Amino acid sequence: MKQVVRRSAENSLVGRIKALRSSGSSATPGSFRNCEDLVRPTFYVLAALLLCTSARSAEPIIERRLPPPGIEIPLADRERLAGEVSSLKEELLSVRDRAHSADVEVFVKAVDFALLHNEFYAAKDVEKADRLLKTARERLAEFKAGNPFWLRQKGLVVRGYRSTIDGSVQSYGLEIPSDFDFTKRVPLYIWLHGRGDTATDLHFIDQRQTKAGQIQPPGAIVVHPFGRQCVGYKSAGETDVWEAVASVFMNYLIDDERIVLMGFSMGGAGAWHLGAHYAHSVVAISPGAGFAETARYQNLTPDKYPPWYEQRLWAQYDVPDYTRNLFNTPVVAYSGELDKQIQAARIMEEAYREHGHELTHIIGPGVEHKYHPDSLKEVLAKLDEAVKRGLNRTPTKVSLQTRTLRYPKMFWVEARGLQEHWRDARVDAAILDGGRVKVTTENITELRLTPHKNMAGIVIEIDGEIVEIPNTALPNPVADLKRDGKWRLANPREYRDGLKKRIGLHGPIDDAFMEPFLVVLPSGKSSNEEVQRWIDFEQQHFIDRWRALMRGELRFKQDVDVNDDDLLRYHIVTWGTPETNRFLSILASPDGGCPIRWTNETVQVGEQSFAATHHVPVLIYPRGRKYLVVNSGLTFREGHDRTNSLQNPKLPDWAVIDIRQPPNDLTPGKVVAADFFDEGWQLKGRVISPESRSGTP
Repeated sequence: MKQVVRRSAENSLVGRIKALRSSGSSATPGSFRNCEDLVRPTFYVLAALLLCTSARSAEPIIERRLPPPGIEIPLADRERLAGEVSSLKEELLSVRDRAHSADVEVFVKAVDFALLHNEFYAAKDVEKADRLLKTARERLAEFKAGNPFWLRQKGLVVRGYRSTIDGSVQSYGLEIPSDFDFTKRVPLYIWLHGRGDTATDLHFIDQRQTKAGQIQPPGAIVVHPFGRQCVGYKSAGETDVWEAVASVFMNYLIDDERIVLMGFSMGGAGAWHLGAHYAHSVVAISPGAGFAETARYQNLTPDKYPPWYEQRLWAQYDVPDYTRNLFNTPVVAYSGELDKQIQAARIMEEAYREHGHELTHIIGPGVEHKYHPDSLKEVLAKLDEAVKRGLNRTPTKVSLQTRTLRYPKMFWVEARGLQEHWRDARVDAAILDGGRVKVTTENITELRLTPHKNMAGIVIEIDGEIVEIPNTALPNPVADLKRDGKWRLANPREYRDGLKKRIGLHGPIDDAFMEPFLVVLPSGKSSNEEVQRWIDFEQQHFIDRWRALMRGELRFKQDVDVNDDDLLRYHIVTWGTPETNRFLSILASPDGGCPIRWTNETVQVGEQSFAATHHVPVLIYPRGRKYLVVNSGLTFREGHDRTNSLQNPKLPDWAVIDIRQPPNDLTPGKVVAADFFDEGWQLKGRVISPESRSGTP
């Protein structure tokens, strides 16, 4: 039976909230948040969804790919597991704010989600659920007794943390050597797992408790991030890796100059892109198999390319666009000789050669999609050499290559402004004799350099121009530079002034979902039934997709309940229209600042005008130091889940959707206009067909 977005009442948010109210529980199903902050405000808005049931027959049907639906387990087992989950949730409410409570909650969440999404794929999976709940009971008892034994457990250990993105608990596995000394700092190996469509929380945790991984480097801890299961370590999955690592740092003594990044298959793809984006954070990188870019991996020819803006957005994760970053850190690629995914390393070999370098590529003789034992030993030996050397945090030469300020930094070089996003931007910097610094740049307008503890008196040669840092008595570790026709010193306060794309505020829409965000639901109902029906569907689609794909629960509030603290802490992801949601009134006001105006009559984008009767804008725009996202969730959809290489952003900073074309597994409707804002968050003053396949408008 296919799992579809059109849900039963029990699996919809409405149904779950109704069940919550009737049960009298103060915890949201699938989470452990405070009912006052999360659940109560949603009732006002969700009443509107209940009023739409008469139109349900016309709802689009979208098949859910991840995770796929499982088998039906016996009703007695389902009821028993559900009762145990409910009981444990109640007990956890009293301890959830204490340190290490996530180490217990991840086990309960795993079974809860398995029940909710039907994630049992074999009869024996019921036994897995029983094992996880048994561990949860044991840990909870130890926790309440003040003796959490797992904190000093060796061997295979599962732990958890609470994500900043959505407040959900996320799991990770550890392999801790039997002779481990908890009083000494040790290296950390990050191992990224391969694709597993059915490897949800339940199955990931059970495996991490029962089966050792492929590497056991002596004297080191191995961490297995969950990575939000199956998103190629992109989007929230990317954040999950580093939040899991941060949790390990909080709980164990880790040498931060000896962190290794490894992975195979989907994990190899993750190691490629995370390594290219964060090469300055690890001592060595070893991708195995996987993919490194989108078009060639998908065998796309130009006539089959997606719209131009989606091609631009491939640069979020296409590793060849970040090749120069990898020159900062040892990279040891691995491929099986007969593996089709050797293609990734071959493409990166080409990219290295284009820049005058050679990639270290170890090939397992006669094997397909796996490690050859001797080759794995060779890989680990080379990584061990890098671990013994350690990470030099102030190398004399640094290369930075990026397409977005999402990834602005390499060691002591930080790009703080681009001439244009999604075009190649580079910085090559070197420390010369006497401390002098030489820099060349492309597509960079603002730059921060920190090669010395004190930059006072340092001379910087940048793009052939000379900038000298004043030799003041006060230590100054930072050199901020800005290009206004020519390079000059900049006051750091300048960076916060004005409306411009900067670190943390640069788009596209999907960027908001990598950091803490709050979903704000409308308190009113649109007088336009067609628009209201689209909003209801897309809003619920995002809620359900986030839970199933990103393995978490969203934070909700009604627009009238959002407070100042929320505005400071979260990106606001708001749904509705200017007449139904106070956060969208900005789009109806000529003085609101946003260059896109939305009234009851029109959606106005520069000189382009669209009838508001059947058009809806979706966009991301600055709101102080945070984002405001309008009527959009993740822009990659179920149809893109068939391969992790397609789980990339699909819409730029803004788009106009013709809702007469129903939402499907690839798009929320017909995209009739779309573009990026310029570096000042204004319209680019051009009209480009959204159907254009040209990647260089």
